[in-house]
Amino acid sequence: MESLAPSHALSRPPESSAVPEVASGTSIASLPGWSLELLEGRICELVGDLGAPLLTIATSLVLQAQQRLQPVAWIAVGAPIFHPPDVAAWGVDLAALPVLRVQELDVAARATDILLRSGAFGLIVLDLGIVSARTQVPVAMQTRLLGLIRKHHAALLCLSRSSREHSALGSLVSLRAQAALQRAGPSHFRCRVEVIKDKRAGAGLQHVEECVGPDGLW
Repeated sequence: MESLAPSHALSRPPESSAVPEVASGTSIASLPGWSLELLEGRICELVGDLGAPLLTIATSLVLQAQQRLQPVAWIAVGAPIFHPPDVAAWGVDLAALPVLRVQELDVAARATDILLRSGAFGLIVLDLGIVSARTQVPVAMQTRLLGLIRKHHAALLCLSRSSREHSALGSLVSLRAQAALQRAGPSHFRCRVEVIKDKRAGAGLQHVEECVGPDGLW
């Protein structure tokens, strides 16, 4: 869980529960509602506070894309990236997941533009880190990225550690969701996703998935 372990470890599905195992080819993202199909052809933003399971939810989508043989890239703007051993435990192929960590938002935006322009990536995760009122992706850049996303049927998922009232993307974001975390028992947690803006279907979609924290987390 992001803020619950210093390594920013991700949660993983319980070893014994009604929730399908990652090894069986099922993840949070492949269940009804919250899915990679929901994001395709769109700029999407997932927001949450410092304790929200943003990395967990994003990793479930990375796994789903890889299972469909769609290349994925991860870009982080001055933010801690995921803990590689935990991501590998989910079943993600780290050798097929290029990761770029930069300090400036404009550098990350240009890198995203280059990757989308190649037409090789089905999903790009852009971790914006802690988003303040001054954090804004330029509208001209968003417009260019949106054109590339639609052209290549890709998806761009931006992670923002901010309140649900503030967006780093403004009006061009097509889908905006909030992530939250609830303790469900010893080492068990519920990852909740609530869609608060959807230009296609309207807000209201919610998804809850039970996960288990990394070893030693109680």
